[in-house]
Amino acid sequence: MRYIAGFALAIALSVAVLARGADGTPTPAPGPAALLAPGEEKYLANVRQLTFGGQNAEAYWSADGKRLIFQSDAGTLPCDQIFTMNADGSDKRRVSNGEGKTTCAYFFPSGDRILYASTFGAGAACPPRPDRSRGYVWALDNYDIYSARPDGSDIRPLFSSPDYDAEATVSPDGRTIVFTSARDGDLEIYTMSADGSNVRRLTHAPGYDGGPFFSEDGKKIVYRADHPTTPEDLARYRENLARHTYAPRALEIRVMNADGTGDHAVTNNGAANFAPYFLPGGKGIIFSSNLADPKGRDFDLYTIREDGTGLTRITFSPDFDGFPMLTRDGKKLVFASNRNGKQPHETNIFVADWLGN
Repeated sequence: MRYIAGFALAIALSVAVLARGADGTPTPAPGPAALLAPGEEKYLANVRQLTFGGQNAEAYWSADGKRLIFQSDAGTLPCDQIFTMNADGSDKRRVSNGEGKTTCAYFFPSGDRILYASTFGAGAACPPRPDRSRGYVWALDNYDIYSARPDGSDIRPLFSSPDYDAEATVSPDGRTIVFTSARDGDLEIYTMSADGSNVRRLTHAPGYDGGPFFSEDGKKIVYRADHPTTPEDLARYRENLARHTYAPRALEIRVMNADGTGDHAVTNNGAANFAPYFLPGGKGIIFSSNLADPKGRDFDLYTIREDGTGLTRITFSPDFDGFPMLTRDGKKLVFASNRNGKQPHETNIFVADWLGN
């Protein structure tokens, strides 16, 4: 789940990097072929695992395709922090300040700033876990949106409200940030200038709208949405929102113009569809869905045209695959997956050559 603040849907390694065996001796990482599930060879090649252990997700490329920024608990941290690493998994470093909980990081196209959300403004400790006595919910923690230099220094607040502000990404020209906020009493999508000014609300339907990304020409925004259709579902959604939580339901992929006009559905299948990203060249959208396992955790990557046609399944591993993003040249795909985990539901970052569909 672009972890909803992270929105986590409960949520190769370079040759110089080694994993440790049970006896402490170095064990080579599995080769690219071992990381491909049957059926994926048509779309992916040369799969490399870049992280090992813990929860690692939402890895996104720098504009030049040389670095990745992602959130991770590194297997030992009490809550997620933001890290960067080279495209081969080397030079991994924490770039958030280590306080609070962080989510949803992104590079500015110029490469001189990064963007992420953090709760450190509300306190240095990790936020408390949500009360799930009434059912499974995701926490809507008090995130604010910040920018910093790529090494984590010079932290600058960009947007803050007393509620959830996160899921921010940047337009290809670096001028506009799109994000999700509960500032007006609902989970809606907004844009603002890169310096935090000129805030504008784009969505208005009751329910959750989030995970937005610009198209490569900056003219459109793709996002995920959950709009309750019955009075009972809407009342339940608002009751949870008042508790700063969100109960996951069906999520559908939508597209709108960058000014909020022309909003339309791309999927309408009743599954949990999330983490959409435009394919380079305007060739469609790649996203994650449990369409093949609507009541379970078997999320896979799919591509689809903006008009909802041409649905194609890309990954076939028996557990979670999500958060896909291609490099600007369309040659490399980064995604998060439970495949090859040492522990149940362990999530790691993978990179593959993209063969397209």
